[in-house]
Amino acid sequence: MSAANGSDARSVDGERAGVSGVGVAAGVRDDVEGGVELAAVPMLELVEVHAAYGQIDVLHGVNLRLEAGSVLAVLGANGAGKSTTVRVISGLMRPTSGRVMLNGHDVTGASADALARAGVCVVPEGRGIFPRLSVDDHLRLAAPDRGAIDQVMSIAFQHFPQLKERRKQTAGTLSGGEQQMLALARAVARNPPLLVIDELSMGLAPLIVGRLYEHVRSLANSGVSIVVVEQFAHDVLGVADRAVVMQHGHVVRTGSPDELAGELADLYLATSTGTDHGAGGAT
Repeated sequence: MSAANGSDARSVDGERAGVSGVGVAAGVRDDVEGGVELAAVPMLELVEVHAAYGQIDVLHGVNLRLEAGSVLAVLGANGAGKSTTVRVISGLMRPTSGRVMLNGHDVTGASADALARAGVCVVPEGRGIFPRLSVDDHLRLAAPDRGAIDQVMSIAFQHFPQLKERRKQTAGTLSGGEQQMLALARAVARNPPLLVIDELSMGLAPLIVGRLYEHVRSLANSGVSIVVVEQFAHDVLGVADRAVVMQHGHVVRTGSPDELAGELADLYLATSTGTDHGAGGAT
């Protein structure tokens, strides 16, 4: 589906999308029946989202729901559509149709900078650090102004005390695990309501990955809502509250980690043998 056919995709700025009004935690619907609150508002929801690169469809009606303060694992082999989903959530890619909801606000088509100001924070695949800058330099850059630098550093070092011991060290001389800690610390230093982590485990030893996911669980326990995109499922399922599996731009399975753990081998095998659900590739 091309952009020309995506009548549901709207280009909106932060004000029109309600982005500036998104709170740190998901609220509760105002409507009540018999004095009972009807439903909690999810922090993030994708509703029948389609996306395309030119004329090539890559997402085909993706539905995701992330509750406040929880961890959602988005799993799938290479080409499943995980990276495109991250781009849609972060505002780097405009869906051709469907809706992106953030804390009850329709932010479909909102720009990446508007969503970032609202607190959508992405830890990209590959970490995105600056090798010649120190740990302190990275955290200073994360502060909205000079007056907030001390608070940003305090929050970062509270979550990742190991980095405090490396604060004067340049990022390029840190271990791979410490670099990923720095990427996470920079992301959470401003208390974002929504954190999206793309391929946390890439290039890291299993022991280090396990420790990093302990940090992810701790962040969720502190109230941060987290989407973790992973190809390798073992460690993330240990900390996730819910998980979805993607194949060729479709969500093919949703459930609890326990429900999905025994099915992953078959689901990944279906992808590797070319079982498809629609035209077009995904990334």
